[in-house]
Amino acid sequence: MLNLSPSGGPVPDRHTLFTANSGEVDPFGGFSVNCPNGSGYSIRLGNSQAGGEAEGISYEFVIPADQPVYSLIYHYAVVFQDPNHQEYEQPRMVTEITNVTDNTIITCASFTFIPYGSILPGFYESPNPIDNTPVWCKDWSAVSINLDGMAGKTIRLFFKTSDCTFRRHFGYAYIDVNSECSSEFTGATYCPDDTAVNVTAPYGYQNYTWFNSTFTQILGTTQTIHFSPPPPPGTILAVELVPYDGYGCLDTLYANMVDTLKLKANAGPDVLSCNNNPAYIGAIPKPGVNYSWSPATGLSNPNISNPRAGPIVTTEYELTVRSDGGGCVNKDTVIVKASVIDDSLQLTGKSLFCINTGDSAVLTVQPTNNIQWYRNGNQIPGANQVKYKVNQSGIYYAELRNSDGCIISTRSEEIVIESPRPGITYPLQYAIINIPAELQARTFGVSVLWDPATYLNNPAIADPLFTASAELEQLYEISIKTAAGCTTVDNQLVKVIKEVKVYVPTAFTPDNNGLNDYIKPIMLGIKELKYFRIYNRGGQLVYDYHPNEQGWDGKIGGLLQSTGVYVWMFQGLGWDKKMYTQKGTLALIR
Repeated sequence: MLNLSPSGGPVPDRHTLFTANSGEVDPFGGFSVNCPNGSGYSIRLGNSQAGGEAEGISYEFVIPADQPVYSLIYHYAVVFQDPNHQEYEQPRMVTEITNVTDNTIITCASFTFIPYGSILPGFYESPNPIDNTPVWCKDWSAVSINLDGMAGKTIRLFFKTSDCTFRRHFGYAYIDVNSECSSEFTGATYCPDDTAVNVTAPYGYQNYTWFNSTFTQILGTTQTIHFSPPPPPGTILAVELVPYDGYGCLDTLYANMVDTLKLKANAGPDVLSCNNNPAYIGAIPKPGVNYSWSPATGLSNPNISNPRAGPIVTTEYELTVRSDGGGCVNKDTVIVKASVIDDSLQLTGKSLFCINTGDSAVLTVQPTNNIQWYRNGNQIPGANQVKYKVNQSGIYYAELRNSDGCIISTRSEEIVIESPRPGITYPLQYAIINIPAELQARTFGVSVLWDPATYLNNPAIADPLFTASAELEQLYEISIKTAAGCTTVDNQLVKVIKEVKVYVPTAFTPDNNGLNDYIKPIMLGIKELKYFRIYNRGGQLVYDYHPNEQGWDGKIGGLLQSTGVYVWMFQGLGWDKKMYTQKGTLALIR
């Protein structure tokens, strides 16, 4: 059972209204979000974002007191996942049709859809599920409610949807109620000059059977029945409507054929088309009516009631309407004003430059009535001129308006203005005589130059090889240039030694006097430290050195150690690509 509380109004993306011109289709079911019954609006309850949500909408009305014979048709479409939970845990749709006056449920028009077990009648499995969970869909279907004998009574239609109770799977539905609450349908009224007539029963039933007024003759078994010529005025037709199994009421509707139909073409109000972007003309289509527009130039479809028009020049379009039988011809016109704004955007200068190079970026648009420049989607206060000089990085465009009311945005241009990075001094680098050592500069630029080029195999790369034949020291300046033209100068000192050396002091005095308080290895020519460890006499590891640490402070677990002798062990990879392993002893003196 679904218990709902008022939301105080429509909740975005949970109570969604679609107009007849939306053109959208359901992503899972592939059917139109607008009901094919020709009405102007449809409602979606819920969405495809699971979260344990439930929605409901009700429609309440009073049957006119002078209408003893009365019927209502509502349409629905359903989409929900089948996660194979327990039945009471599944997503669902619930409809309740109530005679409020008598407090009774109209049972055949009230039902619940639950995706459980084998697929329900009239449903199909979506070919586009978002994951491995099946999605069940039901295209637009109709339910007729026979309300004969209920004149003056209040009727309520209540539609509800819900996700699964685990908050992981969704369920939603589309709802539409016929705006003409009567038993008549398309074609029952036809034009006096029609040569034929198509009579169409309400959309969305499983079976249709047409009879004459005495039910002694079956006239057809499809939704639409064709007569040529039309039957005489006053002819009564009956159609028996069979809903999908278990979901609706068996009903019979009647059509009184009369030749009093009159059509009025509605081309709609004059509209504006900006930069050939199409605008809608015409009105919502009516069933049983043929539409034709002239000229066809610039129209999305000249044979529908409400095409999109995007002419190159201002154009007057004429709409001609006629009934399916060829009669009731009527015409109307509409003017589509074509207005064009030059939305070109020009860049003078560079889109990428360094702030201290003297380069610049100037954006220019063509003159129009109103110009507003934007940076990263936000208005730039006071930036309303044809030219705009960019002074900070961002994505820029202009919104242009003309006197006709057209609003167009230019393309976007990304401008990047860099500032030079500060230079740094690299750690001292050791090299062994006559053994190449690989140097490494920072790699944020597009070019690099080492100065001087002495002892380098290639001074124009980030990682040149350094080779020297004698002990010496060489200082390099490394100029790194970015794509924007910013230059950063780093420094690298290289010291050449005869051989790799590792020295560990024989004693240290951790008394916090600032002298000899820590002990660690002094490495010359070691490229990579593998380990430096200190053990006490019992073989316990008391210190494991990591690069950039100050060294051992004579404590174990935060406790000061007394005077004693300790063993150290070292291993490291030298710049000569040899592994060096050493060990020795040191004294801790208090």
